[in-house]
Amino acid sequence: MNRPLVAILCRKDLSNAEFEANIEREIIAEAAEVRAFPLPEYPRPADIPKEVREAVAHIVWHILPIDADFIQCLKHSRAVIRNGVGFDSVDIAAAAARSIPVCNVPDYGTEEVADHAIALAMALCRRLFQLDREAKRLGWRVEESHRFRRLRTQTFGILGLGRIGTAAALRAKALGFRVTFFDPYQPSGLQKAVGIERAGSLAELLAVSDVLSIHCPLTAETRSLIGERELALMKPTAYLVNTARGDIVQKAPLFAALRSGRLGGAGLDVIENEPLRTAEEAATPNLIATCHAAYCSVEGLKEMRSTSAHIARAAALGQPVWNRVN
Repeated sequence: MNRPLVAILCRKDLSNAEFEANIEREIIAEAAEVRAFPLPEYPRPADIPKEVREAVAHIVWHILPIDADFIQCLKHSRAVIRNGVGFDSVDIAAAAARSIPVCNVPDYGTEEVADHAIALAMALCRRLFQLDREAKRLGWRVEESHRFRRLRTQTFGILGLGRIGTAAALRAKALGFRVTFFDPYQPSGLQKAVGIERAGSLAELLAVSDVLSIHCPLTAETRSLIGERELALMKPTAYLVNTARGDIVQKAPLFAALRSGRLGGAGLDVIENEPLRTAEEAATPNLIATCHAAYCSVEGLKEMRSTSAHIARAAALGQPVWNRVN
């Protein structure tokens, strides 16, 4: 009798150690066979192997797009598990129409992403890269000293107070920032529990923030949420930090604001239509860019893979799954 299969799906151009699937095999063990399948960046139905079509659970890596056509090819899937926090790469409505749960791993990188957001904010506030360049020119003029401000006089604004947003708030608070947030989906009084302030609107948050750190999910509501109009509401000395999803912030007006000096700087781990596409984009002044790596740590990746493997194991055994988003 054939054993059920759990399929790990990843872009072939980003193949990595996860194709060995040692962590997943150890957890799923006797419940199912585990195999990894490298796929094109944008897989079509013709690209989907028979084994993937027959699998009882699917673990999805690297924001591989799982669209409605892909979903239609899955004959026996009991769960599609996004190996990460975001699930915007999976057509959750198409999966729901087929009664296929879509799950994510919402808490594995909480510490790492919050730490990364604070690191970007501190690099901007303390002008670390500008000082580094000056020191390596063997000069010590500190020509931008007029741009430094004491953190206790600055407001750290948070857009989206979920797990990561809360972790970033507590870190910013410990550093001495005044911390305020906007999140219309959080209950009244949460600000009292965390010990921070609450803005009544996005416009209010933008106006008061010296650092704006974005921590909301990418949804139809938040896609392109920060554009030219929103950037114009920010202080010209303010810094924007995004460790959430690139498509929340419109790249063209943000880069234009940085080039014109209308915004103080930006720290982006995620970028609309990432990665950076041209030398001109890469040369944008007062921009720090990292490679969608805020989630990275040995511990975090192991936690993420272990969680998704446990969900896949439950699906293979016909047990209820958790972290369902559809």
